[in-house]
Amino acid sequence: MSPVIEEHARARLITDGPLTRPVPVDLRYDPADERRTVHIGLPDGTDWAFGRDLLERGLRTPIERGAVRVWPCGRTQLIVELHSTDGVEVFQFEIRTLIRFLARTRTQTPTASPDADRTPQPPSRTTRPETSRSARKDTSRTARPDKSAEQEEGATQERGAQPAHG
Repeated sequence: MSPVIEEHARARLITDGPLTRPVPVDLRYDPADERRTVHIGLPDGTDWAFGRDLLERGLRTPIERGAVRVWPCGRTQLIVELHSTDGVEVFQFEIRTLIRFLARTRTQTPTASPDADRTPQPPSRTTRPETSRSARKDTSRTARPDKSAEQEEGATQERGAQPAHG
């Protein structure tokens, strides 16, 4: 069994206000998953899953699949835009972070069946159970994030700007 590749990274949450704010994200890839899916875990417990090829192609050219849009922003940044019924979240990543992560995923993937020969999987959004960052493993439960808890947390923590919502 191949080990799951997990990397903790930082992204910038792009908002409609004058300020952006850094947020921790978890990048995860399980080589045993035949769909070659990458996961981006957000701080609110939301997990976005989509084909690795979407992220790889987005490094070079704008691409959209379902609720996820990815495009390069200059030579050093990548924008990932996530659409849901709750609104839109836009994140800016350092390209070198994603290139390093994707390179690690390719070393764990069998070369016998390349991504190009498969049908792209639609992106999915799930909510992770509340656990510590190092203990997060199960993302199979689908649910809507608890907005009331998120709003209470937002009221107690001062934010530079509110997230952009559609």
